[in-house]
Amino acid sequence: MPNTLFISDLHLSLDHLHSMAAFQRFSVMLAPQAEALYILGDLFEYWAGDDDRHDPFHARVVNALHGLAAHGVKIYLMHGNRDLLMGDALAQAAGATLLDDPTLLDLYGTPTLISHGDKLCTDDVEYQKFRAQVHDATFQKNFLAQPLVARKAYIEQLREHSTAAKQSKDSAIMDVNNDAVAALLREHRYPRLIHGHTHRPKRHEHVVDGHRCERWVLSDWDQQVSALRCDEQGCRTISF
Repeated sequence: MPNTLFISDLHLSLDHLHSMAAFQRFSVMLAPQAEALYILGDLFEYWAGDDDRHDPFHARVVNALHGLAAHGVKIYLMHGNRDLLMGDALAQAAGATLLDDPTLLDLYGTPTLISHGDKLCTDDVEYQKFRAQVHDATFQKNFLAQPLVARKAYIEQLREHSTAAKQSKDSAIMDVNNDAVAALLREHRYPRLIHGHTHRPKRHEHVVDGHRCERWVLSDWDQQVSALRCDEQGCRTISF
């Protein structure tokens, strides 16, 4: 039966070699059976710019995606908060298409909205301010104008700050806000919603204006290596 796979939050890097090994198995054993693969952000632990795609580790990831595309699998990439700077050069090398966040799909007859999910975490006011800053086109242009080494050093500092900040935050504010979810579902006429970011894999049901909508949260691969498989009969989580 034709099917589509969704994954997110792999955070691939030399510090997460177990996730890289899982990704390589996934790319050979499971993904080739799908019509399409959607990666909803944070494929990489961080992405300093497309000029880093030739790094040997990054090249392995890109080559795996390109191989899937050559096999006939349609590859779609969405930015996450860690790999916001993925650009056209990376997408072309991977044989992938970059998507806006959010994007509405007709998935085997079911309207399905896909997103990374971080914009829905509106209770985390500090993060949303930071998100607005790094999404600014001028900020990105100025940042990418810096040498790659300087960009990587800056990102490492951000990672250390983020790790420290999370330890002092109430975990509840790092989850999605139900009102934000309802507003998004209402705006797009009550579709199914699939997203990542929160690292809290689960199927939820929301009743918005009398409409029952399902929301699937994808797993991060540090805790649970899985994908969401959707076909004309619905969606289910596949762990491997």
